[in-house]
Amino acid sequence: MKIGQLADVVGCTVETVRFYEKQGLLMPAERTAGNFRIYTDEHLKRLSFICYCRSLDISLNEIKMLLNLDNATKEQEKEINALLDRHIKEIAKRIHELDHLRIQLIQLKGKCHRFENGDDLMNTLLRHSGVNFVRLK
Repeated sequence: MKIGQLADVVGCTVETVRFYEKQGLLMPAERTAGNFRIYTDEHLKRLSFICYCRSLDISLNEIKMLLNLDNATKEQEKEINALLDRHIKEIAKRIHELDHLRIQLIQLKGKCHRFENGDDLMNTLLRHSGVNFVRLK
């Protein structure tokens, strides 16, 4: 696939793909006779991993460490293991926070039964939050 297709599939920009190539995170793609980059499924998997890590606030240096695990020394493996432990704990914390938010939203949804009968959702939410809402005419 071409660079634009790769970027679209992963949900990033063409500039992001080029940036990761320059940083050495993504292997350079083969080029066609017309000088177009052609990306493989391996590029797609790797770019998806990189973008997903970035969405979880994992730094580029940390991502480089993770991607080079196969070539790591014993000392680097220990460092990578500690890094993974930190991120696993952070992800578990986020999951807990999101689950708590989900429960709160479900409870709010339960209080919105009047909305289904024509009541304004914003009024209902604000009424349950303790804020007074006056509709402007």
